Amino acid sequence: MNTRAASRRRATDELVDRVALDEFAAFHGDLTLNPVAIVMAAYKEADCIETVVKGMPPVIHGLDTSVVVVVDGEDDGTGRIVRDAGHLAVIAPVNRGQGAALRLGYRLARERGARYLVTADADGQADPDDIAAALDPVVTGEADFVNGSRRLGETHGTDLMRNVGVVVYATLVSVLCRTPVTDTANPIRAFPVALTARIDLEEPQYQASELLISAIMAGCRYEEVPVTMRTRVTGASKKGGNFAYGLRYGRVLLRTWWREREKSRRLTASARSAV
Repeated sequence: MNTRAASRRRATDELVDRVALDEFAAFHGDLTLNPVAIVMAAYKEADCIETVVKGMPPVIHGLDTSVVVVVDGEDDGTGRIVRDAGHLAVIAPVNRGQGAALRLGYRLARERGARYLVTADADGQADPDDIAAALDPVVTGEADFVNGSRRLGETHGTDLMRNVGVVVYATLVSVLCRTPVTDTANPIRAFPVALTARIDLEEPQYQASELLISAIMAGCRYEEVPVTMRTRVTGASKKGGNFAYGLRYGRVLLRTWWREREKSRRLTASARSAV
């Protein structure tokens, strides 16, 4: 993407975020989030979102949680259901993609005082019992970024092509980042809120690999924990066909790695020239 187009997209994202944050403030007031923000992006998940948010743990390791659902435009009632269930919804006026929605959730967590972030899926594939295990190394200071792994745990998914894709992309990231990774697209991730302010996140979609690679290449202490990947509570996946999804996901993965590698090279060159 050229500089002008990137600048236009950032300006549009800022406008959309501002509208969403203003609506959140109008509904929820000057609310301060609890220490742990459980953030998930939702797109047309009215059929299952109530079950998902009600299953989230209210306390993890003695820390109260706030469940934040970012409705990614075209609200089908998901936001109202979340709020009626006693949780928090931030509603984007247009659909932009999971990456943009999660960035909005991260921003809300930073601006509203949360200390830790845990991500999960709004479709019920993430097991709430795994959230505490993912957050534990972050809270105790043993890791800066924790990723769930269905390969270390288990998956209920029977789609052979997607299961093979998990192995292929994990192997690729392990080689590129020189860090053992077994699952690059797991919905369960835990990290300090402050991390989101010091790494570059710009992909509108497929942000799992961007977040993972950016964190590892920024020098974060990385750990994986076994988790269970369940089938959806209801409805069908919105990711599209396996082949197209795999190509787009791989493109984001490689683009992120190249960006972070070039950034590292520039920083190294700058440090050498300053000596």
